[in-house]
Amino acid sequence: MSIKFLAEDDRPREKFLLKGKNSLSDSELLAIIMGSGNREETAVELARKILASVDNNWHQLSLLSIKDLMKFKGVGEVKAISIATALEIGRRRASQEVMEKPTVSSSNSAYLVLKNHLSDLRTEEFWAIFLNQSNKIIHVAQLTQGGISQSIVDVRILFKTALEHFSTGIIIAHNHPSGNLKPSREDIDITQKVKEAGKLLTIQLLDHLIITQNSYFSFSDEGLL
Repeated sequence: MSIKFLAEDDRPREKFLLKGKNSLSDSELLAIIMGSGNREETAVELARKILASVDNNWHQLSLLSIKDLMKFKGVGEVKAISIATALEIGRRRASQEVMEKPTVSSSNSAYLVLKNHLSDLRTEEFWAIFLNQSNKIIHVAQLTQGGISQSIVDVRILFKTALEHFSTGIIIAHNHPSGNLKPSREDIDITQKVKEAGKLLTIQLLDHLIITQNSYFSFSDEGLL
């Protein structure tokens, strides 16, 4: 479906999906919050009227009470509360500082992120840290859970997750419940598979950690990447 087939004042949700949130006008955003208009006006037309009453200023709109909002035809208590709630969320978001993403600068810093997830397990699990270009953590996830001796990761799932989070670097890790830090043949093989797959997608494998209860082994530190 092309956006040209959508009624201008009738389908802001579809426009959101087709063209993204940045393509929406203020009235279209407000229309999505309200959900519907009234018998004479579409949701977008009603939203335009409401915004025009406050000089198209979101701050001024946030000062209106529930009763003030309900003076507009088609705005009942539920719609008025929805509008006020959305504006309050925006106010709280604006008052909060953006959380600084932690940076992984070494194998030890990656180990500190993952040791609480992996160090005391009796079965193997495979985890990954997904990083941006500045090596800041975007996402941390468990990918597989296996038996006592091995946990095989699906490389497709690993890179699907990386692409979903727009990651440019990954660190993979799994635990050895036996306490043996020496990488197995399978550990070495999966490391090379991930490394080669990453080259095709321009997503760099930065390290592979093997984690035991009290220590870790780094493929990067040992020159195995």
